[in-house]
Amino acid sequence: MEYILLAAAPGLAICLFIFYRDLYNKEPILNLIISFILGCLAILPAMGFETSFHKVSDGTITGAAIFAYAIVGFSEELSKFLGLRLYSYNQKEFNEPLDGIIYSVMVSMGFATVENIMYAIKFQDMNVVLIRMVLTVPAHATFAIIMGYFVGKAKFNSKASLGLLLTGLLGAIFFHGTFDFFLFLNEIPTVSAQTGNGLLALGAIASFIISLVLCRKMILSNQRISKQIFKDRTLPPLPPDNV
Repeated sequence: MEYILLAAAPGLAICLFIFYRDLYNKEPILNLIISFILGCLAILPAMGFETSFHKVSDGTITGAAIFAYAIVGFSEELSKFLGLRLYSYNQKEFNEPLDGIIYSVMVSMGFATVENIMYAIKFQDMNVVLIRMVLTVPAHATFAIIMGYFVGKAKFNSKASLGLLLTGLLGAIFFHGTFDFFLFLNEIPTVSAQTGNGLLALGAIASFIISLVLCRKMILSNQRISKQIFKDRTLPPLPPDNV
C-alpha cells in the first residue's frame, strides 16, 4: 500500500501546485476532476499502441529513437491531447490562455498517476518509486505545460488554431521522446558500456531542465495575461472564436 500511496502522491501534488498558479479565475473543481479522470483513461489506448509496436525497440540506437519518439512519445501525448481537446477545450469556463495549461496538466497527471501506480505494483522497489516521483512524473507535467500553452493560444485564435494545436502536440512529443530516448539508451548494453549510465541519465535530466525553464516562462506569460483580464481589467475578456 505504501508504494501505491507514494506513486500517487507526486501527480496529486502537481495538480494542487498548478491549481494555485491559476491566481485570478480558477476553474471549476468538477471540470478538473473530469479532466484528471480522462487522463487516467488515456493510458489504455497508449498502452495498447505501445504493446503492438514493442518490437520496434530492437536493441539498437535507431530502434530506441523510433520507440521513444514515434511509439511512446506519440501514443502517450496523443492520448492526453485527445482528452484535452475533446473535453476540456470545449468547456465554457476555458476562457483564458492559462486554462490550456491548467487542464492539460490535469489530464497529464491523471495519466502519469495511473502509470506510476502500475510501475509501483510491478516492481515494488522504493528506488523506482522515488526516481519516478522526483523526475518522471514532473517531466510529464512539463510536457503537459508545453502542450497546454499552445492549446490555450489556439482557443482564442481561430485563424492559427490548427497550427497552434499541432505545435503543442508535437512539442510535447518531442520533449517526451527526447527524455525517454536517453533512458532507453541505458537499456542497450553496448551503448551504456561505452558512455556510462550516469552520462545517459544526465541527457534525460538536461532535457527535463530545458523543458522546465520553458514551462516557467509559459506559465508566467499566461499569468500576466490572466491578471490583465481579470484583475487589472486592461484587457477585455477573450471570446473563444473556435469550439
